[in-house]
Amino acid sequence: MQVQDPTQLSHLLAELKVEHRDLDDAIEHLAQAISRDELQLTRLKKRKLQLKDAIARIESRLIPDLDA
Repeated sequence: MQVQDPTQLSHLLAELKVEHRDLDDAIEHLAQAISRDELQLTRLKKRKLQLKDAIARIESRLIPDLDA
């Protein structure tokens, strides 16, 4: 699914940022747990990095190209 509409991109960007922030909270909570699941923690961190990359790609698409 390739979204081209800037409005849809903005909406998707907002959703990804919320998910990224929620993952940050989940990672923090899991990291402080006494009996933490290292595998789950690693998976959450990996997903958070994927979201960060997706957010950066969408933000770059929303910035208009400028001729130098």
